[in-house]
Amino acid sequence: MYKISLITGDGIGPELSESAISVLTAIHDKLDLKFDIAKLSAGDKALSEDGKALPDETVNSIKQSDACLKAPVGESAADVIVVLRRMLDLYANIRPAKSYPHMPALRDDIDMVIVRENTEDLYTGKEFSLGDSAVALRIISEFASKRIAKYAFETARQRNSMKKVTCVHKSNVMRITDGLFAKACTDVSEDYPDVAFEQMYVDACAMNLIRQPQKFDVVVTTNLFGDILSDESSQVVGGLGMAPAANIGDNFALFEPVHGAAFDIAGQNIANPSSFLLSIKMMLDWLGNKHNDSKCIEVGAKLESTIFNLVKTGVKTKDIGGDKSTTEFTKQITDNL
Repeated sequence: MYKISLITGDGIGPELSESAISVLTAIHDKLDLKFDIAKLSAGDKALSEDGKALPDETVNSIKQSDACLKAPVGESAADVIVVLRRMLDLYANIRPAKSYPHMPALRDDIDMVIVRENTEDLYTGKEFSLGDSAVALRIISEFASKRIAKYAFETARQRNSMKKVTCVHKSNVMRITDGLFAKACTDVSEDYPDVAFEQMYVDACAMNLIRQPQKFDVVVTTNLFGDILSDESSQVVGGLGMAPAANIGDNFALFEPVHGAAFDIAGQNIANPSSFLLSIKMMLDWLGNKHNDSKCIEVGAKLESTIFNLVKTGVKTKDIGGDKSTTEFTKQITDNL
């Protein structure tokens, strides 16, 4: 049995969390893969009720679990996910972008993964006021850069695709910080002669994600660039509603949808749960690899195929051209697992 921490979040987060619980329960009952789910509070609601966006009891429960699922949180996101990434050393943010049938992707042959360094860059929050100006410190280390580069090359080596890593930076302007990142990736590339390696400036990458997204396999980049490019790549393959993400460290991992809390549609039962449910698929893959549990990987594949077979037959939520509510779409998944 796997112990799963579930942060229920804000906005549409509680609705998506109920979908996740329904799917995990169906997996538990139908496919004989057992979970012990702990519902946890973090985010805006936790801040208003407990005075802390990330309560101590939530942190303690996460540390005692096998993995964590996090629904989107609101304006306090930096006090939740950024803190957890640093606290648990979840240095790799993994965001796949793949085109599927009957989805509004730019092309039908897109299959890439963005590997984003998750602990440094401008997202460390080291900024301050200086007179009538504001200053932010951008931290890029050789250690973190080589670590994320290695993760990217290992990912490319394991994928059944073109086996190519694209290092994205802006070293022609930020010569020291991005220069260090580019050199670290180049150095690591020498240990992977079986994986093709190229470098690309971030503005060119943003353009090419639209112009020729099928040319990308694994993109490795720094924290801020990765955040922006991964949202772009999600839209290129059909939208944030189908975009999962993983925050992975050497000993622990947290899984979440790419999209935010969407307060404007909260409580209307129209949110697309697919991004969160595909994050469960990523969690099952990670648990399977970590614990050498082939059942996890099999169930993850079954969950993914169930979701996309439904989409293929026209069973969709409103955001991707269908008419199903959150609960109706979730029930279709649990019925067809």
